[in-house]
Amino acid sequence: MSGGSKGGSAQGRNSQSADSQGGNSQSADSQGGNSQSLTNGAALAAVLAAGIGAFAMGLFVILNEAKLFVAPSLYAPAGGLSGRSTFAVIVWLAAWALLHARWRARELESGRILVWTLLLTAVGAVLVFPPVWGLL
Repeated sequence: MSGGSKGGSAQGRNSQSADSQGGNSQSADSQGGNSQSLTNGAALAAVLAAGIGAFAMGLFVILNEAKLFVAPSLYAPAGGLSGRSTFAVIVWLAAWALLHARWRARELESGRILVWTLLLTAVGAVLVFPPVWGLL
């Protein structure tokens, strides 16, 4: 047994130095000293806000095509699309800010939020599809 059982080995020195500092070879995180609870609220707020933004874009397009809401042209070469997309971005950012403020320190069940995000995104994508406009 050459190096493994001697107190002068690297493993032995590391263990001894940890013991001399008042701890043991376990990390502080596993002892609960510096552990922080991981939350997913902020991330899920961003995810759901993306779905809300996609839905908002589809809604603004359908409302424009139905002549219920005509977005102003903010950039002439792009026409009304510049206004509709700007309003959708504003809705997305507002939803993200609101959800982040409410959920940032929470642990949430991600399954339902992901389903809602996919549903909102799918509906938003369908609403910007031109054949859907013909149904109005």
